[in-house]
Amino acid sequence: MSDVWGVWFLIGAALVFFMQCGFAMVETGFTRAKNAGNIIMKNLMDFCIGTPCFMLLGFGLMMSENYFFGLIGKPNMQLFTNFAELDWSSFVFNLVFCATAATIVSGAMAERTKFSAYCIYSAIISAVVYPIEAGWVWNSQGWLVQLGFVDFAGSAAIHSVGGTAALIGAIFLGPRIGKYDYDKNGKVTKVHAIPGHSLTLGALGTFILWFGWYGFNGAACTKLLGVGGLAAVFTTTTIAPALAAVTTMIFTWIKNGKPDVSMTLNASLAGLVAITAPCATVDALGASIIGIVAGILVVVAVEWLDLKLHIDDPVGAVGVHLANGIWGTVADGLFNVENGLFYGGGFKHLGVQCLGEVSIVAWTTVCMIIAFSLIKKFHGLRASKEEEVIGLDKLEHGIESAYGDFVMAPQVMVGGQPGSAESPASLAEGSVPVEKAVPVTKATSRPDAKFHMVTIITRPSKFDELKSAMNDINVTGMTLSNVLGCGVQHGNVQKYRGVEMDMTLLPKIKVDIVVSEVPVDLVVAAAKEVLYTGHIGDGKIFVYDVQNVVKVRTGEEGYEALQD
Repeated sequence: MSDVWGVWFLIGAALVFFMQCGFAMVETGFTRAKNAGNIIMKNLMDFCIGTPCFMLLGFGLMMSENYFFGLIGKPNMQLFTNFAELDWSSFVFNLVFCATAATIVSGAMAERTKFSAYCIYSAIISAVVYPIEAGWVWNSQGWLVQLGFVDFAGSAAIHSVGGTAALIGAIFLGPRIGKYDYDKNGKVTKVHAIPGHSLTLGALGTFILWFGWYGFNGAACTKLLGVGGLAAVFTTTTIAPALAAVTTMIFTWIKNGKPDVSMTLNASLAGLVAITAPCATVDALGASIIGIVAGILVVVAVEWLDLKLHIDDPVGAVGVHLANGIWGTVADGLFNVENGLFYGGGFKHLGVQCLGEVSIVAWTTVCMIIAFSLIKKFHGLRASKEEEVIGLDKLEHGIESAYGDFVMAPQVMVGGQPGSAESPASLAEGSVPVEKAVPVTKATSRPDAKFHMVTIITRPSKFDELKSAMNDINVTGMTLSNVLGCGVQHGNVQKYRGVEMDMTLLPKIKVDIVVSEVPVDLVVAAAKEVLYTGHIGDGKIFVYDVQNVVKVRTGEEGYEALQD
């Protein structure tokens, strides 16, 4: 390999490492905020625990000589015996691939897995499970290599492995609390949608993964142009996810009445997974068909798993990585421009692709059933009910929230400095002693005045219009609060990833207005006029009787307390 391609090989490894960030953002965005820190920690430790495990055992198993099962033949011990001759670039590149296989599982097992149990799993897949099957595929002595099996960048060796482990892990764990309703016989009667807390983070992660995938698929290229060249790989790696996303957008639009954002994000990843094996062996037409099938397959797989099998996979990892890892591997047997079935190559290569995929999934299934069974029996796999309900961030990691500084907390003074409860309010900056304050006049000129509080709950985007409308009718005081609200409009069914939505907390504002001189009917009419759109979420207005009003600064009560 020339120096230029050697440098590109290492740049590709760096891009694949950056994909850890993408996985972390996708999984965090598609799950609830109370577990965000836990998700980030797991994605970090996948790589950090996997590195010593792959270094001490995994890489030697993967590159062993006379390779068949990885345990037969002489292991490659160069890592320990001859540092000068070791191909360090190969070690680093295979290490980041190994970390990718491990991190796929995090999303399917999210929100209910013991952190310590996940660390044990990560060590097992990095030390044994991935290295052995990857040796079949990429070690020059591997038995699948000898048969002509094609998996250029890992649809089978990485994504099918991660997806299989994710499926088995989700089955062992069981669903999240509240995901399914059951009858007295334990049969599922209703499936509940549990939306992630940030599609923005999910989208950010998706774009990061797509960017990193150019290194994932392209790093092993040793030429620029032609079949198997870098330019061709970049082209197929762009076409397949783009067509997959368009297909899913249209499919969910027709199926559910609206284009599904989260599923379309998943679809682009599904297209990337599917093109990973044949990225260097198919043309643009083949990549297009692979992407279109991936876009439909990911929706069918995610919904079938949730609605029919009742297996809880919060981020759709099984549909993206397992279903499309299998599809991408088989697709090379169909669309390979040299020996694919649709290009005159007959069934031989297709048969080899199917044999390789079945073997890799079977190996992973056996290993992970054993691993999860032992972890569950001797250590425990699932977090406690209390940890799951309150959130893994708080009880497993000791943080109130991964977004602890997003909402400003009230500041308490300590000894004249922030944090002390000893400083009286009268010593706050700008305060004056009570005896020197504005003279108090407790008598009121309107003893018969009536007071009403109008509470308005509506969209945050409507505040400026509401404030302007209140100012126009001489309402000069209001209190604004950011709140969360929920509600369901009968007859208007909305879906998230194919599942009907229950009541979901959404950001709202609450505006409290107390009036006396301004007629309460005028306030309500003005608010209705600016808030009305005719769509769900316009809000509600509540009107209360108020017994009295007291102005703290002057001590005035009643009608005078409302005057400026």
